Amino acid sequence: MPSDLLHWPDDVLRRATWTNSPASGQRTFGRLLATMAACGLLYGAAMGSFGAVAGGSNWPLQMLYSALKVPLLLSVTFVISVPSFYVMNALFGLGGDFAVALRNLLATQAGFTVLLAAFAPLTLFWYATDGDYSRALVANGVMFAAASLASQRLLRGYYRPLVAGNARHRKMMWLWTGLYALVAIQMAWLLRPFIGSPDKQVTFFRPEAWDNAYLKVWELVVRVFS
Repeated sequence: MPSDLLHWPDDVLRRATWTNSPASGQRTFGRLLATMAACGLLYGAAMGSFGAVAGGSNWPLQMLYSALKVPLLLSVTFVISVPSFYVMNALFGLGGDFAVALRNLLATQAGFTVLLAAFAPLTLFWYATDGDYSRALVANGVMFAAASLASQRLLRGYYRPLVAGNARHRKMMWLWTGLYALVAIQMAWLLRPFIGSPDKQVTFFRPEAWDNAYLKVWELVVRVFS
């Protein structure tokens, strides 16, 4: 199992046959979940290590929280987004292909976490060279955005047979991207802190968790670049 786990991320990035094959069934599902959990834990731990270089108190606890939160963020966002995506597929007459589409999305989700894990050394390097908390937030946002953009190549590759069979799947593919992003931004705000401000106590949630994430992200960008 441990040695297999080292091969599965590579298989996902190469779109190996087993990653979205209906014949593999539960074994494929288990492998993809294990890949997502391992890679999400890895990036989450790196993300939460900011306090180690910025002088934060109790930073090992923040690392633990962040390691748990990244897989939680991605899995909950996926689960929340799938029902709406199914309804849209059904409305466009694509419900019969939804099982295949769902396997494609799950494999892409695993690929996204592999890409995130690959950016963990860059995140640590950023922390080591810049101890500013606001810029650390932006840096992690850039890492997530880069992994998202790169995973679009995977999504297009997995979706290619569906699009070849019915061009409407291309619209559904882009609909999923937008839907997932909208849910993920608000979910990330709800689950923060992921990095941990050095001057605040380490907590699993912030008191203002239910604020509007989109307004807060805009305010952060303005503050960093003004």
